[in-house]
Amino acid sequence: MKKVLLGAVATAFAMSALASEHDGQERYLIDTEGAHAFIQFKIDHLGFSWLLGRFNDFEGEFIYDTNDPSESSVEVTIQTGSVDSNHDERDEHLRTDDFLTVEEYPEATFKSTAFTPGDEEGHYTLTGDFFLNGHTRSVDIDVKQIGAGRDPWGNQRRGFEGSTTLTLADFGIDYDLGERARTLEIFLSIEGILQEDEDEGDSEEA
Repeated sequence: MKKVLLGAVATAFAMSALASEHDGQERYLIDTEGAHAFIQFKIDHLGFSWLLGRFNDFEGEFIYDTNDPSESSVEVTIQTGSVDSNHDERDEHLRTDDFLTVEEYPEATFKSTAFTPGDEEGHYTLTGDFFLNGHTRSVDIDVKQIGAGRDPWGNQRRGFEGSTTLTLADFGIDYDLGERARTLEIFLSIEGILQEDEDEGDSEEA
């Protein structure tokens, strides 16, 4: 009887420890349906101006660990054919093998490998493997948390913004747009909705 009791106590303790290890982890779906998330890019155009654009179709989720932010993680999938530079003919060119090779590689993916807190509160370096145009490279993204809390409909939200610079040749893109167009600036604005029991918040959103 004593052994059974001790075994039960040990099991309960182990389960409690396991639960406490993960009780700070919150899983958020990126709010693309509500159009509260954006992936935008900016590239020099022949040294005269900037060409701006975005990807309209993507999805993903992130885990934020309130107890230990370094345990947080992100996964995102982008439909490269959704590239939008506000010019149909140019977008068709961007989808060819001069740039994104959409027919062969319709998706770009990012999966984090580290989330490192910075010197300032709410600032982080997000490191991950970025797959684009048949090539995978490790990318560092400077990230800042914008805010977290309940929206008017009871949903828990958390938002971040981030930026990074990609060297196009690293992803097999060497189309000549001038010396200053060899890198591409990426800006991210990501808002996620906490995945919790339906009775804890309505799904309505603005």
